[in-house]
Amino acid sequence: MSAGELPGDLVAAPDLSAKRSWRSVKSRIMTGLMVASVIVVVLPLVAVVSAVFSRGVRVALHGFPDFFVKEIPIVARHPGPGMGPAILGTLLATGAATLIAVPLGVLGAVYLHEYGGTRRFARLVRFMSNVMTGVPSIVMGLFVYVTWTLKFGYSAFGGALALACLMLPVIIRATEQMLRLVPDRLREASYAVGSSKSRTILGVVLPAAMPGIVSGSLLAVARAGGETAPLLFAMGAATAYNPNLFAEANTALSVQIFDNATSSFVAAQDRAWGAALTLVLLTFVITLIARVITARFATRR
Repeated sequence: MSAGELPGDLVAAPDLSAKRSWRSVKSRIMTGLMVASVIVVVLPLVAVVSAVFSRGVRVALHGFPDFFVKEIPIVARHPGPGMGPAILGTLLATGAATLIAVPLGVLGAVYLHEYGGTRRFARLVRFMSNVMTGVPSIVMGLFVYVTWTLKFGYSAFGGALALACLMLPVIIRATEQMLRLVPDRLREASYAVGSSKSRTILGVVLPAAMPGIVSGSLLAVARAGGETAPLLFAMGAATAYNPNLFAEANTALSVQIFDNATSSFVAAQDRAWGAALTLVLLTFVITLIARVITARFATRR
């Protein structure tokens, strides 16, 4: 190395060090911003959950098991349990909506990604799915009220139809995204051993995307379980048990939370907090069961 090259090297070394130092500073700044963003998002969630648990435990668990099995008081100012009919109505409406929306949503996503592609009808279905995602829930409730409730009356099945319409676009979008993440080499390997397209989808593609499909379905179920406006138009109001899915008015936890929380009586407001805690626990239990089943399925695969 000649003597004339030394000054250039001495100048370049500090420049490289300065660039590395600036990159380190930017990395720390962005890390700090991300941590601050997480804190900003988590704090309201923690506040809401802690408020629900602190106020709901006093009503729901201290009144155990009457709060979960007894019928809803007819008089709002009357203190005491329970929420049994609302729990049953929530399970009926949400369960029926899941049975309607999940198969249709998965089949729709399979068509869009595996068969439709960029065809005109597939683009139309994808566009309508995106539009349905942004439709307000009360509009969906009015639609079911006009098309179903006016003809057949209030029922848990009417509420299930409204919830299924809200769940369907969420399941379609989530399932389609999961199908895109399945490597093409898995499909090609299946075709190489002589499997048909339908056999490949059922035996290779869907099992590989199953965890993501379950996550999307659980997200849709959680959204449906907390909806109130559609159920007001489709299920009506009831205070007694109604196990019939297709006849007579029914109720749900979200409806009882709305009705009791807007009441001026302390007893009704306490029942609203207890119903909110029950809904959170019910959603958690359903999610946990679905995760356990999915994990066992993945292990066997």
